[in-house]
Formats: sequence, structure tokens, C-alpha cells
Amino acid sequence: MSQIKITPTQLNGTVAIPPSKSMAHRAIICAALAKGKSRIDHIEYSQDILATISAMQALGAQIETYEDYLFIDGTSTGCQQECQIDCKESGSTLRFMVPVSLIHENHVRFIGEGNLGKRPLNVFYDIFDEQGISYQYQNEILDLTIQGHLKAGEFKVPGNVSSQFISGLLFALPLLEGDSKIIITSKLESIGYIDLTLQMLETFGIVITHDHYQEFHIAGRQSYHAHDYYVEADYSQAAFYLVAGALGNSVALKGLNLDSLQGDKEAIDILKRMGAVLTQTGDLIKVEAKGLKATTIDGSQCPDVIPVLALAACLAEGTTKIEHAERLRIKECDRLAAVASELTKLGAKITETTDGLIIEGVCQLQGGQVSAWADHRIAMTLAIASTCAQTEMIIDNKECVKKSYPSFWQDFEQLGGMTSEC
Repeated sequence: MSQIKITPTQLNGTVAIPPSKSMAHRAIICAALAKGKSRIDHIEYSQDILATISAMQALGAQIETYEDYLFIDGTSTGCQQECQIDCKESGSTLRFMVPVSLIHENHVRFIGEGNLGKRPLNVFYDIFDEQGISYQYQNEILDLTIQGHLKAGEFKVPGNVSSQFISGLLFALPLLEGDSKIIITSKLESIGYIDLTLQMLETFGIVITHDHYQEFHIAGRQSYHAHDYYVEADYSQAAFYLVAGALGNSVALKGLNLDSLQGDKEAIDILKRMGAVLTQTGDLIKVEAKGLKATTIDGSQCPDVIPVLALAACLAEGTTKIEHAERLRIKECDRLAAVASELTKLGAKITETTDGLIIEGVCQLQGGQVSAWADHRIAMTLAIASTCAQTEMIIDNKECVKKSYPSFWQDFEQLGGMTSEC
């Protein structure tokens, strides 16, 4: 694990925001389920996206990769009767692909890395038990073998574990012989991610209706239609630069869609509540602030941007409460513990709660030696923190950004970030 040393300096310039990982996962799956050829443009080959590409290839899809686009032919998808899918460390790939792999009779083995085996799959196990699908798994590591196929029917799914279970079913159920219904049995969190799934399904010709997100009605015997698609920019990655701007850096963000359905767009509204101002000039967006104020943040709808918003709260006047964010404990690491631990090393005042953080604002942060906890979002949050630090910062495991944003360090340096190997 190589370390990176960052000398504190202000970021200044324009950055093109990378494509949305959430949208790319969904577009690849939909295109690969369509009996025809699609072109998916604006692709960045992060480890998570590579996992979904290889997963659909394992199911028989023909996918050609080019510098920043894909050609996908789904004509032969589902022809495989037996396959292995390596999800690497991608929770989206795993939870999307389990139902998709069972559209047809299949004997499939799922493997993965890191903490992926610790992330709960009980929602699917309950469905397998009800439908008589055989499965075997190991505790703590991802090694899951499934044999059988999904049958249309009624699916009861909790809404507060992960929206990825619901999205996975939404991809698969329209292709089954009968009609299906998904009933949400608890408060639905991350509705924005469900909206992204429904939007992508509609783009590729699938019609699904719902009753205020409590019941989803899925007609069977539908067909995906091949479609060319451009992946919009990613708000979960943009959030790092939005916060950087709110903390005094001068960064213009290029390519963001202000009408996006991405739930992580909530970062803009939260920063506005804290006193930041957003300006738009052409296709450039900039966030500035003359000082931030504390607020209360609901982490249930935008969990991926909570670490960097916690950084903003560390330098805001007053006490910020982050609530309903318990799912951050089962990400690539326990992100609540990681944020509290590493930002406290830099001089922040943070108290962990069961489902969030209480952050008392301070005037400045120090530098020092910190850990990314092998988590891409923690590493990038610490990099932005370095722009406000008084002394040099050393971050371990700099390569972990490859999971979602392989070009992060190049972009950081292009904006004036001063880094060196150590």
C-alpha cells in the first residue's frame, strides 16, 4: 500500500466530473439484457464498473470496450447455464446481478473481495427460501453459489437495508413469464437510486408502475430495447469538489446535470443550507462560501456523500448532526468510524452515535498521518481536507480511489494539489 504526501495548497481551476458510476452500472445491465446492439458513451473504467462489465459477459453478453465507450450486444445474454461472477468489491454489482443471473435457470457462483462478504444478503436468501432456489454461502467472505431461477410473484422487501436489492429485482422481473409485485415493508431509503433505476429501465423500453414507492407493479414478458446512451456526470464524485469550493478553494465543475435524478445531488442543497452559494456559467458550476453554518443532515437518502459533507461540518460554525446514516457502517469500511477517527486526528471534534455523527465545528485543521481505511471515499475526503490543513498530510493506500474514480489524483494535481510519493 503506497502512501501519498500532500502539501497544503488551494485548488484552482476547472475539473470535468467523471461519469456517474450508478448510471453506468444500470446502463450496462439494461443494454446487455436487450436483444440488439447498444453504444454506451462516457465510461470510466473504475474497478466497480469493470466488475459489472465482466458480470454481464459471464452471462453471455458481448461487450467491446474502447477508450471511453462500450458496444454491447445482448442477443446471447442468458444462454449460459453455469458461470462464475467476480464482483470484486462492488456491492452494486453483487445485488444487481443476483436476480439478473436467475432470469433463466442457472448455476452461478458469486465471489468478491474486501468487506463485500460482510454486507447483508438476507433479503435474497429469504426469496430463495420461498421459491425453492438452492444456495450455499460462507460467512464473512463472499462465496455464494446459487442454483435455480426466479419465478414471478409477490416479493416483500425492506426499504431500509439497501435500495440495491429492489433495483436488482426491477431489472430481472420484467423478463419473467408472469406479472410480479414488490411490496416495501419499511421506510424506503435512497429513493433517488430507485428513480435512477426506473429512469434507465424506461430508457431501454421497460415499463414499471408504483404506488408512492410502496408497491411496484411489474408486468412480465417485457423486452429490453437496444438504445445508445450517454452517461451523465457523477454527483457522488462532484461532492468532493463542491465541498472544496465551500471550504475556500476555487473549483469550477464541468458536465453536471442540474436536473439529474441522482440522490447525491442533495449535497448541493445541504451546502446551501450551510451558507454556500452556487453559481452557473454556461456548463460550469461553482460553489463558494464566506463561512459555513452547522445544520442537520439526513444520511439516509445520500449516504455516499456523507463523508465529505462531514468534512464541511468540521469547519462550520456550530454543531452539525448527521442522522439516519447507519448503513455507512457496512460500506467498504465502517465509514462513520473512519470519518470520526481520521478527521479527529486532524483536529476535528466528532462524536459517533449509533446512526451518525455529532460534529462541533473548529476553526482549522492540522495535517499529519491518516488512513484511508482502504476506502475510496475516505481517501478522497482526506485529500480535500488537506487543502484546509496547516501542515503536510500523509494518506495511506492511495490506490483505493481506483474503485470509483481512477483519475482522482491526476485531477487533484491538475487543480494545483501538491502531491508526492513517500
